[in-house]
Amino acid sequence: MTTTNGAASPRIAILGAGASGLCAAIQLQRAGFNNFVIYEKTDGVAGTWHDNTYPGAACDVPSHFYSYSFEPKSDWSHKYSPQSEIKAYFEHCASKYGLSPHIRFNTELKSARFDEPTGKWRLTTAAGEEESFDVFVNGCGQLNRPYIPDLAGRDSFRGRAFHSARWEHQYDLTGKRVAVIGNGASAIQFVPRIAPVVAEMCIFQRSPNWIVPRGDYAYSIVAKRVFSDVPAVRTIYRWFFYWQLEKNFFAFRPDTWLAKGFEKAARDHLEANIKDPDLRRTLTPDYPIGCKRILIDDEFYPALARPNVHVVTAGIDRIDADGIVTADGTHRQFDAIIYATGFDTTHFLAPMEIVGVGGKSLAEEWKSGAEAYLGIAMAGFPNLFMLYGPNTNLGHNSIIFMIECQVRYIVKCVKALANRHLRYLDVKRDEMERYNAAIQAELARSVWAAGCHSWYKTESGKVTNNWSNFTVKYWLDTREPDLAKFVLAS
Repeated sequence: MTTTNGAASPRIAILGAGASGLCAAIQLQRAGFNNFVIYEKTDGVAGTWHDNTYPGAACDVPSHFYSYSFEPKSDWSHKYSPQSEIKAYFEHCASKYGLSPHIRFNTELKSARFDEPTGKWRLTTAAGEEESFDVFVNGCGQLNRPYIPDLAGRDSFRGRAFHSARWEHQYDLTGKRVAVIGNGASAIQFVPRIAPVVAEMCIFQRSPNWIVPRGDYAYSIVAKRVFSDVPAVRTIYRWFFYWQLEKNFFAFRPDTWLAKGFEKAARDHLEANIKDPDLRRTLTPDYPIGCKRILIDDEFYPALARPNVHVVTAGIDRIDADGIVTADGTHRQFDAIIYATGFDTTHFLAPMEIVGVGGKSLAEEWKSGAEAYLGIAMAGFPNLFMLYGPNTNLGHNSIIFMIECQVRYIVKCVKALANRHLRYLDVKRDEMERYNAAIQAELARSVWAAGCHSWYKTESGKVTNNWSNFTVKYWLDTREPDLAKFVLAS
């Protein structure tokens, strides 16, 4: 750790220039820590909003709350603004706070190894470049590696195939026969946009989703002017969304009044839009609402009711040169296959190799499922802090709120390192294990522990992604680092 005029000034590496990484960089800078580098594997900022450009891409959290509390925006176009606006917002933040000189674009990290004698992380890029840092902040998130199932014959398909997160805009879908594999949060947004132009579309559904009305609306010029001229109104409006969303956590406890209310709203929404009783049965889930991500949308069901759109529930047996063969022996021909199959969410930090104290591999430590103290710190991996880490995802509120809690906590840890002239902080293993045992006990009582398959949990059923309580609880837990729970090495 270098020192200037007697004050410690740690060198900090930040992985990712998305919502997490940018927030960390801004707040570290505001706290006086300017010696940082941001590694970004793509050619731009905004993370998932840089990668996901498929038609209809938008966030399912109201824009006035899906933004930093310290950098409000008054002129969002809609309650749920589109991807282009969200991306532009994060680009604005990077520009306003002068982060561009710190960002190394098109630079992917291959490995990070902790050197205990020096207390430094030695980072190696995919190009073979090596650098050392005092602190390593990981902000790569949970939704950055597209997942494509290993279907038999996948590579034999002679048409066009791509993942929704790698949308091929140059390929014209007009008049094409299109297969969509998956029916989750991405599919419900792009299917209504392409259904009117394709000749035929088959959506391969493994299991249906609970969908509730979105209720989007555009902001008038007057509303935008009020938000701009009267900041107090904008602040109150933001907090209105916070509490409106926060109450929804009750829906993730089985058989609560709110869970029943959500299910009724979803059933009414389905019945109002799908008149065919057979299709309605096909689209009705057989698991408790909330077990999988509750989707919000107004256009997906009407798109499924179109005569050129078909829902296929038979499992996929294989893909061949011309199309898809299902388990019932039916062969359907397609010009294009779009994988709306989500992301690899439970292998945090993969494929990067992380090695901590004593040569311990993080992949080996997490072989039974990722876990961390507060979703931020891992025992045996000193001065490594995660953003949007294990058990910090939400089913009911804004991840930006969680990220700001985590960043505040990390900045205070960095201050402790600097002010106490410490070599490193390492959370005690018993503290981490005690914390995660409590988290898993809470999750066992939630609807996420039900029998459905979801991206919230591992194949073994361990819920590694979601926070187990109200976000108010997380805010309280992360207000101040309890250094008694860390090994402090000087």
